[in-house]
Amino acid sequence: MVWERDEAANGGSTGVDIDDPADAMDSGHARLSELGYKQELKRDLSVLSNFAFSFSIISVLTGITTLYNTGLRFGGTVTMTFGWFLAGVFTMFVGLSMAEICSSYPTSGGLYYWSARLSGHDWAPFASWMTGWFNIVGQWAVTTSVDFSLAQLLQVMILLSTGGNNGGGYLASKYMVIGFHGGILLIHAILNSLPITLLSLFGQIAAAWNIMGVFVLMIAIPAVATERASAKFVFTHFNTENTDGIHNKLYIFVLGLLMSQYTLTGYDASAHMTEETKSADKNGPRGIISSIGISIIVGWCYLLGITFAVTNIPNLLSSDNDAGGYAIAEVFYLAFKSRYGSGTGGIICLGIVAVAIFFCGMSSVTSNSR
Repeated sequence: MVWERDEAANGGSTGVDIDDPADAMDSGHARLSELGYKQELKRDLSVLSNFAFSFSIISVLTGITTLYNTGLRFGGTVTMTFGWFLAGVFTMFVGLSMAEICSSYPTSGGLYYWSARLSGHDWAPFASWMTGWFNIVGQWAVTTSVDFSLAQLLQVMILLSTGGNNGGGYLASKYMVIGFHGGILLIHAILNSLPITLLSLFGQIAAAWNIMGVFVLMIAIPAVATERASAKFVFTHFNTENTDGIHNKLYIFVLGLLMSQYTLTGYDASAHMTEETKSADKNGPRGIISSIGISIIVGWCYLLGITFAVTNIPNLLSSDNDAGGYAIAEVFYLAFKSRYGSGTGGIICLGIVAVAIFFCGMSSVTSNSR
């Protein structure tokens, strides 16, 4: 229980070995000692590793790719290019607030522990219970969503590699997609049974993969496309055409923001990993803020690069195109096909995204388990 912290004041264990020089010097250990919080997990994560987990869960390659259709359908390029910064600014406000609290309470419990400490003794159980359940249900939903989006992308890659929707390509059944989904979840469960030092390495590889993948794709796709959108189209086109009968421009714009809002989540992983992070009272907040800030910049670069290869929104959203209506897959495929007569290069680019989504799901399960 949160309120058992008083045990330390009465001679109970705080989980900190004052005879261990490493414990004595670590500011995160010192803060837990002040709180009377028993240290249970081993501190092996650096600030880079802490950042990497949040950055790989945010994963701009995952979020933007998965909901690019939504951005194109509701508002189009204006909603995506300007809406990205709008969502990013408000996300940073939330992140700054969380970083401040994380600095004071660098515990593995994270949000539900904070709620208990900040709400007062009378309200602590209710606030902690509500926050904990909302947080874990959200974590389950995100993990399910990420791994299912990877299963869907694998379906599209198989379709394109066998000739595409218009070339008699093979479309995996919904049962196969569910099978892919289950297999991915199982692999992520196995990986998260490994020691934290290995997970830390995977997290750093994931962060590097996301950054390098963004710069490869933002350069390669518009470079090979034989037709490119104008700057005027990218920054001023507002798409109001949709099959849902929605015509209110403000409502359309808000719906289009879902792509950006869905992507810029998961930075709370830095808080969940603080009990395993060195100098967590400093490095946990740094992980939160840096993962959001870098994701905003890198994500916008990816958005621009891909969107400059968009010339026909109705075709990208049509279920009759080669990718079966998966917009970014169609962009990649057509860019290489128009240049080289084959869309193989586009399928390889989708493979870069698939690996990023895999890492995103792996890190999401890591955050879940804490």
